[in-house]
Amino acid sequence: MGRRARQKEGLDVELADLPPELRWREWMGRVEAVIFASPEPVTREVVARVVGRECNIDLIIDDIRDELRGRPYELVAVAGGWQHRTRKVFATAIRTATGLGDQVRPLSQHENLILMCIAYYQPITRGELGQFFGKEVSRDLIGHLRGLGFIASGPRAPQPGAPYTYVTTNGFLSHFGFNTLRDLPDMEMLEDAGLLSKDKLLAGEFPIARSMEDDPEHDGALVPPSEDEEPWR
Repeated sequence: MGRRARQKEGLDVELADLPPELRWREWMGRVEAVIFASPEPVTREVVARVVGRECNIDLIIDDIRDELRGRPYELVAVAGGWQHRTRKVFATAIRTATGLGDQVRPLSQHENLILMCIAYYQPITRGELGQFFGKEVSRDLIGHLRGLGFIASGPRAPQPGAPYTYVTTNGFLSHFGFNTLRDLPDMEMLEDAGLLSKDKLLAGEFPIARSMEDDPEHDGALVPPSEDEEPWR
């Protein structure tokens, strides 16, 4: 929808009649309101619908973040957009008062490892995941990760039977606090540390599980920020 069409609906995106400072404040208010009202991360394209052509969206976001300093919530970049989230320090208080975060069972170490492999090696089939782990990965486990919104079906693999592959979703990015897949820990660093190696996994070795079993403090490959912070509504 073009800017003229939005103006016809009653939304003046340019605000040319306002002084620059008031125009900027109005744009800030619109952007924050849109992000506040959305249950999902709001993308740059969505934000651009409510501001003028001269508006620098990155500077708007920076100014909103500055105004939220000292507040119990903040504006974070996640899953390719922006979302309000409560600060980690208030997670215990939120759970104590509301029980939010207690209803969903945390992922087990095995589920975390499956999800980690999908994240790094996507698109990947269930059979290939089974090769990594030396045993079949159950349909129920894949269904559980799908039900949580962390993975989805990818393209068919060029293999006999053309099995489905699996890929991570924006829900995965949002839950674990990543803006894009580029925010995942660097693969080479993990391989250098002996924590992740596709070649070793396919050869039947599994350094990830061993390293975690040796560390009693570590209960999963991925620790989502939602254990310490909640999306703010």
